[in-house]
Amino acid sequence: MAKGPFSLRRTSSRRRSKKPAEMPLIPAALSPSDGADNSIAAMVAASKPKKKAGGARLWMRFDRSGQSELIECDKSMIIKRASIPARDLRILGPVFSHSSSILAREKAMVVNLEFIKAIVTAEEVLLLDPLCQEVLPFVDQLRQQLPNRSPTKLLQVAHENETHFSTAGQWLPVPEAVDGLHAELPFEFQVLEIALEVVCSYLDASVADLETDAYPVLDELAMNVSTKNLEHVRSLKSNLTRLLARVQKVRDELEHLLDDNEDMEHLYLTRKWIQNQQTEALLGAMASNSIISAVPHLRRLSSTRSGSVITSNYMNDHDVEDLELLLEAYFMQLDGTRNKILSVREYIDDTEDYVNIQLDNQRNELIQLQLTLTIASFAIAVETLVAGLFGMNIPCTLYNTDGIFGLFVGVLTASCIMLFLLVLGYARWKKLLGS
Repeated sequence: MAKGPFSLRRTSSRRRSKKPAEMPLIPAALSPSDGADNSIAAMVAASKPKKKAGGARLWMRFDRSGQSELIECDKSMIIKRASIPARDLRILGPVFSHSSSILAREKAMVVNLEFIKAIVTAEEVLLLDPLCQEVLPFVDQLRQQLPNRSPTKLLQVAHENETHFSTAGQWLPVPEAVDGLHAELPFEFQVLEIALEVVCSYLDASVADLETDAYPVLDELAMNVSTKNLEHVRSLKSNLTRLLARVQKVRDELEHLLDDNEDMEHLYLTRKWIQNQQTEALLGAMASNSIISAVPHLRRLSSTRSGSVITSNYMNDHDVEDLELLLEAYFMQLDGTRNKILSVREYIDDTEDYVNIQLDNQRNELIQLQLTLTIASFAIAVETLVAGLFGMNIPCTLYNTDGIFGLFVGVLTASCIMLFLLVLGYARWKKLLGS
């Protein structure tokens, strides 16, 4: 009966019950023309887990005129807007919260200096987490110091001034225009300068607070060596080590840039931007001049060449003097901050040496006291030994002598005192005890 048709039906019913679980795998190969198949495909697509998009983060955008706005962008939008690789956004993440790096890309500069995490292009600045307490001074400085002039306006002024100084059809560059172009840093360097200024000021303030807290604590430890004072110095030393590491990271990054002219050259984003604009304008001019006569063609080419002369004077492809001077100034400031921290560390080391000398002196005094007590114990032990020998029940004629007890005790005590003095004098002669 166990092998009858009833058992086969149960087996088939079990197999049928497993088919609905496998149904979502079948419609992937069906044709979408069938209505029933389309409904099943939609049901399967709805059952699949959707991929989570990258979480949007709060950014603040600044343009050249200092105008700002808060925007929420995810990683894909930032990558598309700034034309940077995705790995650069990891540098701006929380993992590298106290790292320092200035990276040059094709159209942007990634700045990660302490708490300032920004992406700088030739036209705008994208600042991450602008509402943090430490970032607010940087935001205020950007709003106050960003200029209202752009490279396109500078070139327009140069060309306008240039038209007034033409002689015999020859177009000459205007020195005043070139000086005006040289007088102002590019937009990205202005942002970099503000970032370095804010970071250096923050680190200087931190070092000043550390100095204010350090010297009283160290002086107190020098006067009174206690567990509480030692704990304060330990905490102070750990804070000093962390602060020194942060200053050293920023300083090393600036030193790395100063040692490599090629990296500094790649940071000239405005130079690249204007060169691209000139290339596009030149290509457009060549296309439009193809249908014009030869004389206006030559004259316009001479004007374009003179404009390129001005721009080449302003943007020499291998001139990194402006950026080098900017980085050197803040490198020297960071070097001075580092020297302040090192001076505090030296004061801590000197205080520790002084405390160790004090402890060694006290330890030596304890050893001398212990040696003195040991000599006294030896002398008393000799007297106790003699007294113990006479305290036994041993027949002796001295027991029958009148007044012998006081005399014997006096002589024995005087002998022990003489023994103590002799051993103590020997220890002083060997300089085992201080004077």
